[in-house]
Amino acid sequence: MTQEFPIGQGHGIEGRYGGLTDEFSHLDNSKIVILPVPFDLTTTYQHGTEKGPEALIEASRNMELYDIETNSTVYQMGIHTAQPVKATSCENMQRELYRRTAEYLSQGKFVVTLGGEHSISYAPIKAHLEKFPGISILQIDAHADLQDAYEGNPWSHASVMARVRELPGIGAIVAVGIRSMSEEEGQIVDKKRTFYGHSLDSAGKWIEEVVNHLGDNVYITFDLDGFDSSLMPSTGTPEPGGLHWNQAMDLLKKIAEKKKIVGLDVVELCPSPTNLAPDYLAAKLVYKILSYHYFYHPTA
Repeated sequence: MTQEFPIGQGHGIEGRYGGLTDEFSHLDNSKIVILPVPFDLTTTYQHGTEKGPEALIEASRNMELYDIETNSTVYQMGIHTAQPVKATSCENMQRELYRRTAEYLSQGKFVVTLGGEHSISYAPIKAHLEKFPGISILQIDAHADLQDAYEGNPWSHASVMARVRELPGIGAIVAVGIRSMSEEEGQIVDKKRTFYGHSLDSAGKWIEEVVNHLGDNVYITFDLDGFDSSLMPSTGTPEPGGLHWNQAMDLLKKIAEKKKIVGLDVVELCPSPTNLAPDYLAAKLVYKILSYHYFYHPTA
């Protein structure tokens, strides 16, 4: 059955990813859960990522829900937009987000977490690691995020991957697009599994190497500043020299083909009222990853 949308500023129902009607968005009928986390407490340049999940969801109501490349309509798997996780401290956010993610995973859902700042990624990664022991992490990012603590806060967005490294039983962590880090981070970064922005050749030879470093089950944490700042200016800390759309899609498609994506988060959208294109890009990114995943793993 095909989703039909009324005419308006956005298709369908406000506040739901894709504007989906109850038939395609009720939790009981949905394989996929969109979990918004409007949290922005530790960002250090441009604040406003707490508005990112809402802006992404609103932009998604303007997408065509037929994916040309995969000849698929992944929304028919059911995409439920959950109530947002709200908190006023890093510790409370981590506890509640972990609880909510683990609950959805226990129900067999595929969870997509929307930030908010990058610090939110620790809790869903922890929950997914318990569900899928030994998972690999693909970090697409401009920044290493390996500082033990930033401005005295070990739960800062600049420390999230340092905390992830500490999780018992975590598999390989592969970082792509890195082009900014402190001197101290440069001394502890995993050089074999870090693919710097300046080293990503246009021929795409690096993609096979990234895929080969990952285990069978992969969690993706996608900081939108991993994209080049010309494509994604609406982020807390934009950096030039990042990924372009087709590069990112080639990587994500290959990972979906060769591995199994078990969960993902998309973070650091800092929406601008004068440029809605980045909001739409972020919404489309989520839909493309879901389309690739269910194209290669239709019974997942």
